[in-house]
Amino acid sequence: MPKPIVGLHHVTAIASDPQTNLDFYTEVLGLRLVKRTVNFDDPGSYHFYFGDDAGTPGTILTFFPWPNAMRGTPGVGEVTLTAFSAPLSSIDFWEQRLLGFNLPVERSTRFEETVLTFPDPDGMKIEIVGHAGAAPANPARFSPVPPEHALRGFFGVTLFLKKSEETEAILNTMGFTKRAEEGNRLRFSAEGTALGNHIDLLLNPEGRHGRMGAGTVHHIAFRAADDASQLEWREILDKHLHVTPVLDRTYFHSIYFREPGGVLFELATDPPGFALDEPIESLGEALRIPPWLEQQRTVIEQRLPRIELHKAKVLA
Repeated sequence: MPKPIVGLHHVTAIASDPQTNLDFYTEVLGLRLVKRTVNFDDPGSYHFYFGDDAGTPGTILTFFPWPNAMRGTPGVGEVTLTAFSAPLSSIDFWEQRLLGFNLPVERSTRFEETVLTFPDPDGMKIEIVGHAGAAPANPARFSPVPPEHALRGFFGVTLFLKKSEETEAILNTMGFTKRAEEGNRLRFSAEGTALGNHIDLLLNPEGRHGRMGAGTVHHIAFRAADDASQLEWREILDKHLHVTPVLDRTYFHSIYFREPGGVLFELATDPPGFALDEPIESLGEALRIPPWLEQQRTVIEQRLPRIELHKAKVLA
């Protein structure tokens, strides 16, 4: 058997205005822009990666910010909630901080955990889950959020589905087992305490399909320990679903497959990581593009909107 899939590697979503997206996730949520690059399939647009100070797998929320993109509509066959982990003691801080930015915040309890739910500028639903098992912080060095309240990385995601049986089977194959049930919500978790190891299924047989656009999740990526493990998982998963060949994403290698409920899954390797082509001290400060596009850099830079990364401070 390959090394286990311990949780999420990253979540990729669609945004509209690049500067608004950048400001919200760095200045409001206090994440670090760990990589500014381009969409490899659409190099005239950005691909932003936000995470903890080092861009650790399990902390990375990425965006394709397409200016003037139409807003999408959440629906079945999509990830409708992306949840970050925080200590329970930080929930009051986050509630007041978000309200201070005039964000509508809903506070609730789910599986005996405190949850804050709120939208980002494109309407994508973000959650902060306060719980006792939150991992130690690796706060972004330019974050305006006090280190003790820094978001720890992912808690998990919620898939909105009409039915669950076939999706459950794939999650079981990947090492996620059902741990809890609350109404029409099922929770699946991987063994251990890795970031992003909870996958919730929210069921509605009458649910309508959504429309992809700004404010929706494009895909979610799980962690493969290394290239060899990824190939072993590809062989296992390819017995059940159509799985792509391995694709080079520079900072990780990826395979993709669509689970039976319609959500696009990716399995991404932990290495080589975001410090591959720039020092950790200056992650995200310059445009990085893959070697096969380097000869087009001048044209690409002219097409990309101008953005400014605001640095709040440097942590000691």
